[in-house]
Amino acid sequence: MLIRNRDTSFIAEREATPEHVFLNRRAFVAGGAALAGGLMVAGGRPAFAADTDPSASLYPAKSNPAYTIDRPVTLESANTNYNNFYEFGESKHISESAQALKIRPWSVQIGGMVDKPKEVAIDDLIKAMPLEERLYRHRCVEAWSMTVPWTGFPVKALVDFAKPLGSAKYMQVETFLDPKMAPGQKSFVYPWPYVEGLTMAEANNDLAFMVTGAYGKPLPKAMGAPLRLALPWKYGFKSAKSITKITFTDKRPTTFWQGLADNEYGFWANVNPDVPHPRWSQATEEVIGTSERRPTLIYNGYADKVASLYTDIKGENIFM
Repeated sequence: MLIRNRDTSFIAEREATPEHVFLNRRAFVAGGAALAGGLMVAGGRPAFAADTDPSASLYPAKSNPAYTIDRPVTLESANTNYNNFYEFGESKHISESAQALKIRPWSVQIGGMVDKPKEVAIDDLIKAMPLEERLYRHRCVEAWSMTVPWTGFPVKALVDFAKPLGSAKYMQVETFLDPKMAPGQKSFVYPWPYVEGLTMAEANNDLAFMVTGAYGKPLPKAMGAPLRLALPWKYGFKSAKSITKITFTDKRPTTFWQGLADNEYGFWANVNPDVPHPRWSQATEEVIGTSERRPTLIYNGYADKVASLYTDIKGENIFM
C-alpha cells in the first residue's frame, strides 16, 4: 500500500530504523531452560495445520462500550498490509512473509516470581479468559496511527491467572524464537527474542489488553497471532507480538529496542506530542489508509486513564 501526501514531519520507513542497526554488532545469544511443572500443561494434543485456528468459533466477541474511538476504524486490508514485524523483515509489507508463522501448537510459559510456574496451551488460555472486543487507537513511534477493533482480555485477568508474588514489580514478555521459521531472526544485528515489559501497575491498568483477535476474527499472523499486547497509551513497539513467555520479576527488563538504542526507545514510551523522537517530530500523525494528518494526543488520548501511573516517577523521561 502506498501512503501519499506525506508532509515533512513524516519520516520515511528507512529513516525510522535506528542508524546503528546496520552497523556491526556482537552476536546476541538467546537461550534458557524451559519452565518446569505447570497447570494445564501444553502437550498431548493433536497438531494443527499452521493456518488453522481452532478458536475461530469464539469470534466475534461482545463489544465493550466503555472502549470507543473518535474516528473510523482502519480498514482491515490496510492494517494487515502495513505494520512492523521485524521477525519477518524490515519492510512494512510483511503480510505474505508472516504466513510462515505456525500458530498451532502454541503455548505460553508463565514463570518467575509466581505462586507456581506453568505452561498453558493457547487455546486453553483463551477459553479461560473473558473475551471482549475493544476499539483502540494505535500510535506508532514512527508518527503514523491506526484504529483497531481488538478482541482479547485484560492483562489484569492474566495477572490474576498467573498469581505473581507481591514482590514482583514488572511483567516481562518475550516472543517466539525460531530463525528457521522467521528469517528476520537470523540477523545478529537484533537482540532476539523480542522482549518487552511493563510495571505491575501498568499491567493491572484497565486499558492494558492481551489480544487474541481483531476485526471479529482470530488475530491475523501479520498482526502478531496468536497472542500480543495492546497498550494504546504507549508507542506501538511496546505491544509485543506472538508472545510465548511471560515472566514476573523484581528487575526492570531491558527491552528489545531499548537494547539497540536507549536514547531513542526507552522503557516507558508513553505518547506525547511535545516530546520529539531524536530524529523526527511527534506533534502529528498520519492515519494509515487515508491522507489525513491528525494532532497527536498526550498519552494517545488516554490521559484520564493512565496519567496517574507516572506522577511519582522522577528523574526519567516517561515519554520516550
